[in-house]
Amino acid sequence: MRTVAFFLILVQGLSLSAGEASSDSSSPKLILVSFDGFRADYLINYSLPNLQEFIDDGVLVREVTNIFITKTFPNHYTLVTGLYAESHGIVANSMYDSSTKQIFNLSDFSSKTDPFWWNEATPIWVTNHRMGRKSGSAMWPGSDVKIQNTTLDDFLPYNSSVAFAERVNNIMAWFTRPNDPINFATLYFEEPDASGHHFGPEDKEQMAKVLTKVDENIKYLVTKLKEAKLWDTVNVIITSDHGMAQCSKDRVIVLDNCIGRGNYTLVDFTPVAAVFPLQADMNSVYNLLKNCSSHMKVYLKDQIPDRYHYKHNRRIQPIILVADEGWTIVQNESSPISLGNHGYDNTFHSMHPFLAAHGPAFHKNYKMGTINSVDVYPMMCHILGLKPEANNGTLSNTKCLLADQWCIQLPEAIGIVMGALMVLTTLTCIVIMLKKKLPSGRAFTRLTLQDDDDPLIG
Repeated sequence: MRTVAFFLILVQGLSLSAGEASSDSSSPKLILVSFDGFRADYLINYSLPNLQEFIDDGVLVREVTNIFITKTFPNHYTLVTGLYAESHGIVANSMYDSSTKQIFNLSDFSSKTDPFWWNEATPIWVTNHRMGRKSGSAMWPGSDVKIQNTTLDDFLPYNSSVAFAERVNNIMAWFTRPNDPINFATLYFEEPDASGHHFGPEDKEQMAKVLTKVDENIKYLVTKLKEAKLWDTVNVIITSDHGMAQCSKDRVIVLDNCIGRGNYTLVDFTPVAAVFPLQADMNSVYNLLKNCSSHMKVYLKDQIPDRYHYKHNRRIQPIILVADEGWTIVQNESSPISLGNHGYDNTFHSMHPFLAAHGPAFHKNYKMGTINSVDVYPMMCHILGLKPEANNGTLSNTKCLLADQWCIQLPEAIGIVMGALMVLTTLTCIVIMLKKKLPSGRAFTRLTLQDDDDPLIG
């Protein structure tokens, strides 16, 4: 049976091989949904019946290891490019390019939508467009930018006052229009991130309220897909960019207590602060910051740990400050403190989101432990039949989620090996036992006659 299944998968894979994408209505369809700041353990700690029903009919990755830094814009661009921040160029929510003196700031629309910041990578909707297909987006970071000289066919620029239902309704209209429908969409929603910052992720009462609304939004999305008769044909991935850590006003690092403002410019803020030294002697700035707090790691750019994949880009500042989990970096004591935050070391479980998926490309009622966020991009390219751009992800890490992929996980592999060893051991024992029961063969002995017994000799 395994041989037959593998053959069928092989045939199907050849028919959907990368680079053979078509632009007709039979093209594979996919929606990527992000609920910003949805920490993985919210699934365990809160009642989310609609999301749970979605998972039971599809697949779940319990924790996704996202990239460093664990902030909104870098991680959303990773999901659609498969690249670490140092490779795709969106290294933070606030950036400074020393060679051009340009500044990227989320509150500045012109800088935020300048292709200069985004053109170091090719998001999946650009690749989809090059295959003659249409893509749409409701408020996904970067979707309102002309990247690689390509603008999305349909998009809604970010506006937090636009309800989730309206965002979904636009996407449904784009999928179902008779002429040139889209086959791929990204959908962004700012909750539960906004509430997590305000109340803190450990405020059970308040987070239960907002997560109930998120769960109702998932129900609305599923309902609209069913009404549009897309539920059985459209693949849906629900995930997030990062998690959320609990903070407090008692865990604060005040930079003004350690270093004068005239020594540096703070390019990006807590909990990973990007520092551009203003003094000629950068080491003096580094030493002042290094001795500032035992709850903050201070790195020169070339000393940033390799596991962060966060040093090989000119937009990464000469000095990076990384706060311990739950700690906040401020310039002065009057700075506002959020009760929840993200951006910390991406190995912390509090920073990890989840991933759930449903559709013809996915198994049903299947769960696995973890993948990396860079692995989502090659999986999406496989589903859409696109040849992926160079990326840091691995399709094999997500094969067990996909219905058309043959996959053996470690426990199953161990079971197969152990089973094979048991069979071989049994056969060996049988052969040995049979050998012992069979009569042993006798060697040929030449007949020897005694002289006095031979009648012919006399």
